[in-house]
Amino acid sequence: MRGATTSWIAALVLVVVLAAAPAGAATNIFTRPFYIYKDFNLRDNHGVPSGWMGDYRDLILDMNCTNNPKSGATCIRFSYSAMGSRYADMAGVMWQNPANNMGDIDGGGDLTGATQLVFWARGENGGEIIDAFTFGGTGGAYPDSDKTSLPFVRLKQEWTRYTIDLSTCDLSYISSFFGWVAARFNNRSGFTIYLDEIALE
Repeated sequence: MRGATTSWIAALVLVVVLAAAPAGAATNIFTRPFYIYKDFNLRDNHGVPSGWMGDYRDLILDMNCTNNPKSGATCIRFSYSAMGSRYADMAGVMWQNPANNMGDIDGGGDLTGATQLVFWARGENGGEIIDAFTFGGTGGAYPDSDKTSLPFVRLKQEWTRYTIDLSTCDLSYISSFFGWVAARFNNRSGFTIYLDEIALE
């Protein structure tokens, strides 16, 4: 009987602890490097480019592009027509965890330990303007614990390394690992851009 009572008390304590845990609490998932994209369809990749914004019908995505990757066999290619298909005058994409998570799913991870987000990018012609490369910022019932960005980047034709500083960010709960947004009127003829080796370090 005493054993049964002890088991009942242990179960009650577990229920109380779970009830007291804050919504959106996460275990640490960070290992250096924490790849968002290393090469096509690798298990090392984290997040899904499912958060399409604005004039998303103007975008074409190729995650398996073999046109001059920075390293490995593939890179990412985005083509943006700038046609204004949904009258938003902008378009962009976020890498979400899990896919299509706009903050309504408890899918965030604790990335504490990361100090920067690094990635390589280039433009097809050079001069393509990205209004911001982003990290974090998802709202909803399970919001990201922080957000930051690298604003107004004019891409070059050659691969260039970019860095977003995360050293002062609260990384305890993040479900939006990376993103970008571009304004239509900064790219009236559209563009083609390439991304590769996206990682938290």
